[in-house]
Amino acid sequence: MQFYIAASLVGLVMGGVQSLARSTYSKFLPETEDTTSYFSFYDVAEKIGIVIGMVIFATIDQITGSMRNAILFLVIFFLGGIFLLFRVPKEEL
Repeated sequence: MQFYIAASLVGLVMGGVQSLARSTYSKFLPETEDTTSYFSFYDVAEKIGIVIGMVIFATIDQITGSMRNAILFLVIFFLGGIFLLFRVPKEEL
């Protein structure tokens, strides 16, 4: 039952997170008529990030023998990403 509750909550959040990520990414794009190449790069970078994240997760899980350590390491990555996102200069619209 706990799995179904967690899966339902994650499912409710995932769609919104993806649309917010694309919206935020589009705000960083330069003024251009051809945005498809930028979003193609975004899709490829997303897939590469998924693979790298899973490899790091599995490696730390195998080395330490605990999934908790692997999750902690990914939390550090997220905090680093948030830190870098706040360092992006803001432009006036």
